[in-house]
Amino acid sequence: MTEHARFHEADGIAALSICESLLIALTELRIMSAQDARDLLTDVATAHSDAANASQTPDRHRAVAAIVQRILDGKDGVRH
Repeated sequence: MTEHARFHEADGIAALSICESLLIALTELRIMSAQDARDLLTDVATAHSDAANASQTPDRHRAVAAIVQRILDGKDGVRH
C-alpha cells in the first residue's frame, strides 16, 4: 500500500472517530437525545444501503452501512 493510500484510509478513520466522539459528547451534554443520535445513525445506514442499489461502487456503500450498524449495536465503529 502506498503512503498516499494509507493517508487516504486514515482520513476516513479520523472522520469516523471525530463524529463518534461528537455524538457521544452531544448526548452526554444533553444537547441531543440518545434517540435523536440513534435516528441520525439509522438514517445514515439506510441512505447508504439504498445508495448501494444504484451505485457503481455498492460494496463501499454497504461497508459504510455496516460500520454505522456496528455503532448502533453499541460497538466501536473504528475497531473491527
